[in-house]
Amino acid sequence: MHSFIQSMLLHSQKVDDFTVPHIKCIREKKLKHHHALELLKVSCTEIAKLKLSNAARIFNPAMQDAIRMGMPEIVKQIVLSYPAAIKYCNLDNKRFIFQEAILWRREHVFNLIYQMDVGAELMRLISLKDMSLNHGMHFAALLGHEQQINLKASVPVAVLQMQRELQWFKEVEKLTPLAFREVRNTNGMTPAEVFSNTHQDLIKEAEHWMKDTATSCTIVAALIAAMAFAAAITVPGGNNNDNGHPLLSKQKAFVIFGISDALALFSSITSVLMFLLILTSRYAEGDFLHTLPSRLVISLITLFVSILSTMVAFGAILYLVFGDNKAWILIPIVALASIPATLFGALQFPLLVEMIQSTYGQGIFGKKSDHAPIG
Repeated sequence: MHSFIQSMLLHSQKVDDFTVPHIKCIREKKLKHHHALELLKVSCTEIAKLKLSNAARIFNPAMQDAIRMGMPEIVKQIVLSYPAAIKYCNLDNKRFIFQEAILWRREHVFNLIYQMDVGAELMRLISLKDMSLNHGMHFAALLGHEQQINLKASVPVAVLQMQRELQWFKEVEKLTPLAFREVRNTNGMTPAEVFSNTHQDLIKEAEHWMKDTATSCTIVAALIAAMAFAAAITVPGGNNNDNGHPLLSKQKAFVIFGISDALALFSSITSVLMFLLILTSRYAEGDFLHTLPSRLVISLITLFVSILSTMVAFGAILYLVFGDNKAWILIPIVALASIPATLFGALQFPLLVEMIQSTYGQGIFGKKSDHAPIG
């Protein structure tokens, strides 16, 4: 029975490889990755058995390169095999591993420290200074050319990049003792001053992107509000001359039209107001953490609701005027009405989801690893 199951699985794998070549490519990549991790695990285990000085001579540069290049698997395996490696220091600049993770914005390495039940040791590692008297908060505040490359690779939009930088700075600030938050480096700058000085260009880029987006979307939302209001006062089918009631008020499609048109009007006006709040914001550093992303999320959601409601209302009018109780007419109406809403959703949905996750989600910090705690 066991051999029969194995032969069936092998046959199924061959069929998949023949019909879907991409599956074979993905399987080969995963297999190579698995073998590389197994080799790494064996190598780290053997190196950890060496003398302290020999192990440090091998592990220290490997840790430095892995952090800089963003390879958390290597860092994780070294730390699991040799927990003392988490306290290694770069001899060239006197920066510790944890500080390197902050400097290069490597949250996976940063989160390894959360597994260690050493709160006082964690604060000490952040507070230690390098040759330029920079400590953890200075590294979180610094945005150089290489940090910009790593940042743009993880989040493409300037607003999300600025939000990510603020999240890093606030997270490191929580772990930094109060006495060290205003310490100056050799350039005479506090961490807050370093942040403001190195993020000026990113703030301008994020502000420009927000204003362009808000301006474009405000025009669309205003047009939808105008159309919804005009449709509300121009009742389809006309009114009864005796009592002034709409002639088609008892039709189900008319009720759908009324509800969707009202929803389109209210949601579009809400969207316009939220976009105006974005345009009139002061664009301070702290606004990019929650205030501006929240306003943009609400604006885009209400704009999508207004577009969808407008299409529903327009489809109901077409059915009332030309439908003549023929159900088949609903098919082309629904198909055509869904095109604008689908296009808008396809273009804006990825950005909206990423912004919601970044603003209201769990965040990139404090995520536990699948491995057992270190130490």
